[in-house]
Amino acid sequence: QRESCVSQWAQTGRRCPQQGLTLQTRAFKFNPAVISPQDPTLVIGSSLTATCSVNSDLHLKAEDLYWTLNGRRLPPESYKVLNGTTLSVALANLNGSRQQSGDNLVCHSRDGSILAGSCLYVGLPPEKPVNITCWSKNMKDLTCKWAPGTEGETYLHTNYTLKYKLRWYGRDNTCQEYRTAGQYSCHIPKDLALFTPYEIWVEASNRLGVAVSEVVMLDILDVVTTDPPADVTVSRVGDLEDQLSVRWSSPPALKDFLFQAKYQIQYRVEDSAEWKVVDDVGNQTSCRLAGLRPGTVYFVQVRCNPFGIYGSKKAGIWSDWSNPTAASTPRSGEQRGPVAIPKAGEGGRGSSESSPLARPAAMPCPGAPARGPAPS
Repeated sequence: QRESCVSQWAQTGRRCPQQGLTLQTRAFKFNPAVISPQDPTLVIGSSLTATCSVNSDLHLKAEDLYWTLNGRRLPPESYKVLNGTTLSVALANLNGSRQQSGDNLVCHSRDGSILAGSCLYVGLPPEKPVNITCWSKNMKDLTCKWAPGTEGETYLHTNYTLKYKLRWYGRDNTCQEYRTAGQYSCHIPKDLALFTPYEIWVEASNRLGVAVSEVVMLDILDVVTTDPPADVTVSRVGDLEDQLSVRWSSPPALKDFLFQAKYQIQYRVEDSAEWKVVDDVGNQTSCRLAGLRPGTVYFVQVRCNPFGIYGSKKAGIWSDWSNPTAASTPRSGEQRGPVAIPKAGEGGRGSSESSPLARPAAMPCPGAPARGPAPS
């Protein structure tokens, strides 16, 4: 739609959505004036000379006119009378538009009535999108994110389109779901091929141009992530006051696929926000935390990296952490017995219950726990 963002309201007095002001205008049976150029697009730092030519039937002179930009009156020294019915205004070193829908440049009569309007679109051409990263949830879909370039802000509405195709054949496809994973992302929900690489790229476009990212090549099997491990339980190890046993199940969505898995555990005491991470648990589904404080409540989470699916050589992508599971170590000198669960969950959608009685002791968790968050 190329009609001016303000000229369409000049005869109606309707509310201007960009300025939030009610425009006080007279009703005309003809266009009272014309602004030229109409709705121009300019690069930041440009200069512009616009003219307002009033209809001779109004019996208005150029001296009867004035200009506003975004509701603020422009200084008379920027005006120039070109003839009896035409007044120009000079704008220098323009800044980026205050909003992506454009800035209002309006020509008024002496009594404040709006005679004509034009939208100024001032901004920057898009930059080449960068840092395209993609992941597939359980080999059923594909989600990709990207960054808009070094500057990011163009001051103009910029469209981003993710496109993809099979590397050696097939046509270009356009991703349709741009709201599933947040800004600068797109989700392809189905109809993806395995064992065949894809080419993926992002196109950015606005009123000042088009920019295309580098092409990323990937195989769906190389970017698989999955649900967090299931059935996470934490239990005491007999009367050992410094240990807890952690057990879990492999992600159920991948149980029918040939893949390896590695796991990480993170844990913390109830009154601390600092997690300790067991970084290399390997592919076992249980292990024993040692060196804990007696009589202390611990929260434990586990996550999975399903690498090596159908022989893929890539490192894999970590899942989200499981919901926190809570258990306490025995107090010093405490007799063995059922263990009460101090909390049912924390900070998530709920938490798996800890087992009140320890099963046969798991092997010690390999690797020393490291302070701080786990690597992503």
